[in-house]
Amino acid sequence: MLFSSIPFLYYFLPITLLMYFIAPKKFRNTVLLLASLIFYAWGGVRYVLLMVVSILIGYISGLLIEKAKTGKTRKFLMIVSVVFELSLLIYFKYADFFISNFNAATGLSVSLLNVVLPIGISFYTFQILSYIIDVYRKEVPAQKNVISLATYIALFPQLIAGPIVRYSDIEKQLNKRTISFDKIYEGAQRFIIGLSKKILIANQLGEFCNIFRDMDEKTVLFHWGYAIAFTLHIYFDFSGYSDMAIGLGKVLGFEFLENFNYPYISKSITEFWRRWHMSLGTWFRDYVYIPLGGNRVSKSRHIINIIIVWMLTGFWHGAAWNFILWGLMFAVLLIVEKFLFAKKKSKENKENLCVSAFKHVYVLFFVIISFVLFNSETLGQAMGDIKGMFGMEVISFSSEETLYYLRSYLVVFIISVIGSLPFAKSAVLKLSQSKGIGTIVEIIKPILLVILLLLSTAYLVDGSFNPFLYFRF
Repeated sequence: MLFSSIPFLYYFLPITLLMYFIAPKKFRNTVLLLASLIFYAWGGVRYVLLMVVSILIGYISGLLIEKAKTGKTRKFLMIVSVVFELSLLIYFKYADFFISNFNAATGLSVSLLNVVLPIGISFYTFQILSYIIDVYRKEVPAQKNVISLATYIALFPQLIAGPIVRYSDIEKQLNKRTISFDKIYEGAQRFIIGLSKKILIANQLGEFCNIFRDMDEKTVLFHWGYAIAFTLHIYFDFSGYSDMAIGLGKVLGFEFLENFNYPYISKSITEFWRRWHMSLGTWFRDYVYIPLGGNRVSKSRHIINIIIVWMLTGFWHGAAWNFILWGLMFAVLLIVEKFLFAKKKSKENKENLCVSAFKHVYVLFFVIISFVLFNSETLGQAMGDIKGMFGMEVISFSSEETLYYLRSYLVVFIISVIGSLPFAKSAVLKLSQSKGIGTIVEIIKPILLVILLLLSTAYLVDGSFNPFLYFRF
């Protein structure tokens, strides 16, 4: 079930919130758990059992690890439970990938399993793993109440597309959380903004990308238009969903950490990954990079650690070589920044405007190229798209058809570029804090939110283009 769908917005969500708010506090986790299981079952009943089994193994593992008397026993139990959880993820997400590559390497014809990927398995598996490892590290106590742990893992706002919520971040909130009108209003506001980003911007950019794919003869200009459109599309699609998840969490009394912080203003790839999908970046940092030794090792080992982390980051996104190469591309860029640019940077005290502009262009250039690779179905398609951007294998620079579609989507492009930068938000914040004008802004704000909700609903009723990219992860 999509957040950006009529059944969710006008049936599931109102009924769930009604039941949640009228339930006594001690039963609210139970209400949330049941609602979350129904929400997940909407996409396939048979995979609810798989998630329940994963949760129960995580629950039992946490208790056993905490009760273990020796360090060796604790470590053994942690490793066994982590291997079990990862085995489920590997089977459902990567089995056919490994078989097809084995066939290609050996010339054999082992039959594919044709396993259907359960929605959200990458997200909830990582949450279970973080819980198990944190209990092993004695950073959090094992959760004694299976309903509370299951609620954390299956919580529908972030179940199928994140952000990846760490147990340590909401441990106390599972048992005690505050619900107020102000938090509900703030959460509803965040949800509607996220919904609008998804429906009114991301979906329109997605349509433009589909038009590009359906065209037989593509120009250089259209290749760049597609590349920029998809770069904006994936940001508004995913950050919009994160906004909705964070907003819903706030309505329910939870405080989820931010997942995006205007990544396209970054002046380095390192900064970009501190702003993009932050919950995934910190997960790999804390559970892979640092355990491997991080940067507290020799230079050669440090480089290997970076390569391992980013290869796994790419592979986490999908069972295809383009995702692995996408991750390795960022590994190379980060290695160059850390070991080449870092020395020069330390000698610079002040940064002039030209240098700052160059850094922005450098980051955006490689990010755009990376997302062309990311969105390709095959490596051949990726190479064709990148070649097309640089005038190779393309007949002309532009055409009447290209200009027609660019003009048709120009307003969406302009709005998306402005929306991807923090200036508009900063301006609204300053106005709301000023005397006189602030009162007007606060009056207008709910009216605008209702208008955005109605516009988004109109698009959904119309049956417009409404996919969600991260469901495939």
